[in-house]
Amino acid sequence: MAFIAPLRGVYYNREKAGSLDDVVTPPYDVIQDSSIDSYITRNPYSMIQLDITKNPGGAVGPDSRYQAVADLFHSWLDDDILLRDSSPALYLYKIQYKHPSGKMLTRKGFVAQVGLSEFGEGVVKPHEETFASVIQDRLRLLDTTKAQFSQIFSLYSDRKNTVLSLLEKNCEDECMGSVTDGDGCIHSLYRVSDGAVILQVQKFFMDKSLYIADGHHRYTTALAYRELMRKRKEDFSDKDPANHIMMYLCPMEDPGLSVLPTHRLLNRPGILSMDALVERLKPLFELDEITGGSREVLLAEVLSRMDEMENHTSGKRSTSFGVYHPGEDRCFLLVMKTKARELLADKPAQLRGLDVVILSDIIIHHALDLSHEQCEAENLINYFSDPDEAMDAAVKKSNNTSAETPLLFVMNPTLVEQVKEVADEKIIMPHKSTYFYPKIMTGLLFNQQREDEEVDRLA
Repeated sequence: MAFIAPLRGVYYNREKAGSLDDVVTPPYDVIQDSSIDSYITRNPYSMIQLDITKNPGGAVGPDSRYQAVADLFHSWLDDDILLRDSSPALYLYKIQYKHPSGKMLTRKGFVAQVGLSEFGEGVVKPHEETFASVIQDRLRLLDTTKAQFSQIFSLYSDRKNTVLSLLEKNCEDECMGSVTDGDGCIHSLYRVSDGAVILQVQKFFMDKSLYIADGHHRYTTALAYRELMRKRKEDFSDKDPANHIMMYLCPMEDPGLSVLPTHRLLNRPGILSMDALVERLKPLFELDEITGGSREVLLAEVLSRMDEMENHTSGKRSTSFGVYHPGEDRCFLLVMKTKARELLADKPAQLRGLDVVILSDIIIHHALDLSHEQCEAENLINYFSDPDEAMDAAVKKSNNTSAETPLLFVMNPTLVEQVKEVADEKIIMPHKSTYFYPKIMTGLLFNQQREDEEVDRLA
């Protein structure tokens, strides 16, 4: 079902651009505008100059904003700051990293072009919602530059590890580039150019579906760009570059694949004491107060208790949460009761067991009487992958406000099989339901979509 194609990857010329560690960046959507100057100061060829952050306010910027990026991109190609492979290839991408549990892991995947399919076709499957303002901004950038600067992260099933074993045996010995990100994760890229090997990979994916792990906005942007090109070109064909998107593909059975939780800091309007919160939650959850230590100890203890419950719960997950009230320095473990499950009776079965849905629908909407629309419009929820960072933000918020009550909810991670179940049923999870770690670095490899070329469809 999925069409995989090699690409002529664009990458930095280290002899002219300098250290890759100084030019690559995290994905654009996690970079704060306040840190842009620091990236450029580190190296003027920083990827932040090309894969620019979202336009302030979410609106589409002036033409000059995007044209300046296109001009810079082409000047770097002309000056050999950036190089483009002379022939198409697949690119093996390995990440060595330390999991928050302390384990050292290696996640393996590869970068390729993937033929675009509408979500309704069941070839490429989403699991999270998207926002139109973000798509419009990325569409203008793609249309002006004719380049994809970062990969979409997608999953596929390969229980026998057929594809990665094949690519590892046939990749070039010399590493194209290796970088260490801010978390100490080591990202390494290797080229695979053997046409016979690429053909085998293409044939493997002919009966496979792909599941988007990270990059829903970029994929939806690519669909919009394809539609734009179809209207402009009378001779638009399946081989047109605009009919493809660059992806990082990882088997969902890979032992190095990790999904971390995304914790929520709710800024509830008005004053709410912990006792009042407990009264609201008591009919729906078993509550156990965590005591006897600093706030850091309380947080660590509730996370440990949640993890223990998850590991010893057979069948369905335990649906446990931690909630911390920074204004009163109190922390509780919450475990869902049967009555709470009844409130989700109208939800599809694949959503009823998701912690993010339970938090959103039962705790925030039902118990705290906050609608999804109000949370979105008033930006009442902030998201954190690091629980300590979330705790610091909650405490600072508590010290700086008297008009609202910050409440930190710590979460369990969504499981990969839950992502697959939801996507297979064409259901959408709440925003920020998954955090696949580590993030793919922007700048190791990107894809130029030249209109005078066609994608090499070997299959």
